Amino acid sequence: MRILMLGGNGFVGRAILMDALQQRAEVASFSRGKSGTTELPPEVTQLVGDRDSGDYEALRTGEWDAVVDLSAFQSKQVDEAMDVLGDRVGRYVFVSSHAVYVRDLPPGTTEDAPRRAPMRAADVLTNDTYGPCKVACEDDVLERYGERATIVRPGKVTGPGDYSDTVLYWVRRGARGGRVALPTRPEQPLQLIDSRDLGRLVVQLIVDERPGAFNGIGPDSTIGELIETAAAVAGTSVDLVQIPANAVPERFPLMEPEAEWPSRQRDQSKSRAAGLPVTPLRRTVEDLYRWDLNRGTPPIEAGITPEEEAQLLRQS
Repeated sequence: MRILMLGGNGFVGRAILMDALQQRAEVASFSRGKSGTTELPPEVTQLVGDRDSGDYEALRTGEWDAVVDLSAFQSKQVDEAMDVLGDRVGRYVFVSSHAVYVRDLPPGTTEDAPRRAPMRAADVLTNDTYGPCKVACEDDVLERYGERATIVRPGKVTGPGDYSDTVLYWVRRGARGGRVALPTRPEQPLQLIDSRDLGRLVVQLIVDERPGAFNGIGPDSTIGELIETAAAVAGTSVDLVQIPANAVPERFPLMEPEAEWPSRQRDQSKSRAAGLPVTPLRRTVEDLYRWDLNRGTPPIEAGITPEEEAQLLRQS
């Protein structure tokens, strides 16, 4: 099995790439070669190009059983890649996002839930444009490849190697213990997916040649459970203190408007039936926590400082 990764150097891409190698696939990774902090395994063929500038020269030759597209965010990028690759790839797997769905969905919706209106281009990708641009990408891939198209829509991906600060902020905060300032109710739902589970799903979809869309989401949990699990992993204890949402900066890590909570509880059954494993939340948190300790717990930008939190707690 030959797999081409369009963007295999980042956190999610590496998880898919490593699973593909475990399945003894021949893997090539097309990227600018600038993302990621560690070298790719030597058995991976590295193809250097730049989608932003339209440099696809490294893809003019070669054939693959599947391409996994992780680095397209606007339709121009998928259209250019498909024009270059044509029928030299058997299956086109587009890694989309849960942001394609409309925001006022009830709990338990499936992959057939209504999506947002497509947007073919945006000068800046924001919370308002990212999802619609991904919708346009999905539409173009489906139109071009039909039954040879597979769409994967991940939720929030985490696990060891997660360089984003959003989940790590709460893992560190839970591990520190004590009174925790929480600008939401502890029962706010989460469906964090372990990157290794997402990698396993994507590769199995390729092996089984499954068309259609699949939600890449993890087990049902809550923000409170995440914090308490991190405390348990670190051997501490926490007291969750709810504070007003407007007491912290906008777009605080993992915080979502309560009106959107139902849409954060999507149906997992189709992906589970297709081979999505479910790593327990505790193992994901523990592996992320140990990875962070091993790298020296560098500073993160998300959230608030301990001093700022202490001030908020004094006011509660």
